[in-house]
Order: sequence, then structure tokens, then C-alpha cells
Amino acid sequence: MNNEEAKFILQGYRPNGADAGDTTFVAAVEQAKKDPALGEWFAKQQAFDAAISAKLAEIAPPADLRAAILAGGKVTAAGAATQRAWWNHPVWMGLAACLAIVFATAVALWPKQASAFGDFIYADAKLSATHGGQGHETSRLQAVLNDATTRLGQKLPINFEELSGTGCRALNYRGHEIMELCFKRDGVWFHCYIARIADYPMVAMTDTPTIVDRDGTSVASWKDAEHLIVVVSKSGRRSLEALL
Repeated sequence: MNNEEAKFILQGYRPNGADAGDTTFVAAVEQAKKDPALGEWFAKQQAFDAAISAKLAEIAPPADLRAAILAGGKVTAAGAATQRAWWNHPVWMGLAACLAIVFATAVALWPKQASAFGDFIYADAKLSATHGGQGHETSRLQAVLNDATTRLGQKLPINFEELSGTGCRALNYRGHEIMELCFKRDGVWFHCYIARIADYPMVAMTDTPTIVDRDGTSVASWKDAEHLIVVVSKSGRRSLEALL
């Protein structure tokens, strides 16, 4: 594992220490401890993530928001001769300010989180050996992917819950599962990663496969109605294009 691969993995490491026992991160964390430059980068990354998390934790709705909602927004200041417009009341103005901060922070973090998802899968595929999985659901999906007539981007018979329970390899990224199984076409092995859109709403994929190249490794990604699907080839773009 080089430093770039370690960075890809460590971008998904949560600053609260919740991933300390996750085997996905062990090697990368150890490398950060041994390499001063990587360790400094990791410390800054964790400090940034912790600062953002702390700021979000400070945001709280106004204390009398519940009462204002129950009153239908008609909150009258004590002793006031006239009732101020509901939208001009400090309760609602405070809530609007809170929402603006949350929205701005989310927009700022969205590209980073989306990129980190792809980096995590790329790094895992670079390091991962071939995994076949076991169980009926895994074997059924693997047979479809092995079939020479199956094209990338077509509807796949994915039952995520059953895949999770039948021995297919599972990765944990930011508290949610990404399932991996491998398939073989014309003597070439491919790594297929499947995640639920609901678990990673910041990741944008198209309905048709998009292929990108990274350091001799090619990645095809697309989505269906419920899933994000990524297929990685260590044999280059042509092997993936042959599956389109």
C-alpha cells in the first residue's frame, strides 16, 4: 500500500474513533503512524472533519420552536399591541438561519463525500484479492454477471438484504454496507461493488455506465432504481468496454 492508496481509504475514517476497530482501515492507519508526511495529512484531515462535526452539533432549533409550531406560527410577543408577521418572528428567523448554515455546510462537504466514496472503492479493489462469495443469492447474481450475454448497465437481479446474509463479502463505509463479489469473463476477473442509494445519497451516478481510468485500473459505474453499482477491472478500459 502506498500513501495515495492509504489516503483514499483514510478519507472515510470518522473523527470520533468509531472506525478504529474496522479492519478496512487498519493497514492505512498503521501506515499513517509510520510515515510522518502521511501522518500529518491524516491529522489535518481528522481535525477538519472534527471541526465540521462540532459546528453541526452546535446547531439547535430555538427553544420555543415547538410552541410556535403548535400555535400555528401565531406567536404574539407579550404586551405587543400588534401581531408581527409570522415570517418576521425571531423564532422563524432563527430557524431559517440554522437551516441556512446546515445547507451551506452540506453543499460544501457534498463533493468531498462523493469523491471519497469512489476513492474508497478504488483503493479496496486495488488491494483486494478475488472473492467469490457463497450462498444461493450470491451464486445467482454471480452467474448472471459471468454470463457473456449480460451487459453492464442492464437491470441486475439484486436482493441486497439476501446478499448481505449469504456470505458475499461486505465492506463497511461510513456505517453502511457495500457488497462485493467477483465475476469472470473471458479469463478476466472483475470486482463488482453494490451499495444502496439510500445509504449514500451524496453519490451521483447515471443510469448508463460511465468508465474512468485511474493508474491502469478502470472503473465502470451506474445506478438502478435502488442501487449504486461499480465494476472495477485491473486489466484496463478495453476489458470493461467489452462488457457494454
